[in-house]
Amino acid sequence: MKQRVVVGMSGGVDSSVAAYLLQQQGYEVIGVTMQVWQDEDAERQAGGCCGLSAVEDARRVAEMLDIPYYVMNFKREFREKVMDYFVAEYLRGRTPNPCIACNRYVKWESLLRRSLELGADYIATGHYARVDRLENGRYAIRNSVTAKKDQTYALYSLTQEQLAHTLMPVGEYAKEEIRQIALEQGLPVAHKPDSQEICFIPDDDYGAFIDREAVGEVPPPGNFVAQDGQVLGRHRGITHYTVGQRRGLELAMGHRVFVTQIRPETNEVVIGENEDTFARRVLCDRVCFMAVEDLTEPKRVIAKIRYNHVGAPCLIEKRQDGKVLCNFEQPVRAPAPGQAAVFYDGEYVLGGGTIL
Repeated sequence: MKQRVVVGMSGGVDSSVAAYLLQQQGYEVIGVTMQVWQDEDAERQAGGCCGLSAVEDARRVAEMLDIPYYVMNFKREFREKVMDYFVAEYLRGRTPNPCIACNRYVKWESLLRRSLELGADYIATGHYARVDRLENGRYAIRNSVTAKKDQTYALYSLTQEQLAHTLMPVGEYAKEEIRQIALEQGLPVAHKPDSQEICFIPDDDYGAFIDREAVGEVPPPGNFVAQDGQVLGRHRGITHYTVGQRRGLELAMGHRVFVTQIRPETNEVVIGENEDTFARRVLCDRVCFMAVEDLTEPKRVIAKIRYNHVGAPCLIEKRQDGKVLCNFEQPVRAPAPGQAAVFYDGEYVLGGGTIL
């Protein structure tokens, strides 16, 4: 009897080829697109992995592959776990990563639960990552074969139960190979470009989105200040800024300056020089371990502090309060509170946490 896998189909080339590869491997494949948009008009206009164009493209691929296809409504989960979280973090002066929250709570927790109810053995996605079972019996995310498209950073918080029911066939291929497979099979999405922006903010204007979505008062304009408290100018509101930012500050300082800190309690945005954005010690909370059950002694790892960070050597150490301190060999630029620090042991994700 064939094992059944539900493939999360975003309408893009990666998840479409994932469905094809699993079908070729002998699985009974079911295609599902997760409907997450809150507004039908916005959904109709949106591209990326969430709009109606995604549904249309995924359905066409499913018809070509002759597999069952469904659209599942996850609007409530997406609103609570991703959009509300995103807004709340910016209001606190932090820089969230909505893709990590979406992966953990929507693409895995909600989709997996519903898929298991349908009698599925696995769920699968088009992520450029791999899932392995280690000698210690634990499951861990492993780097994809192509560093250029590797998406392991955004998957560090998946649980052992979720990983045990996950397949990621695309992680064994380079992007060019995936497009070639799509072309050879005549899939209608073979030339579809990758989505770049956050799916629920297609115009990339985070501040305007937060102004619309925030419940209650949005932080008003306030002061740009130097580290010593000297007032340098006026900002538009703390939700428009992130640590490390230099563009859009509209400060006539005569040279490039950068956001070094956001102080929601005083509604101030601290401005400094580029060297002021670097830190050697980074503290994390809400830590999840994957390749190991827990961190029992200090360990040398490669840590990434944002999605497109190449990673840097550091020593991680778990404190008595459960937080993890990362001591980098060389200072890293702009570790932003709210972003994730993800720890790698060789090719495997050891774990990660949220930067404080």
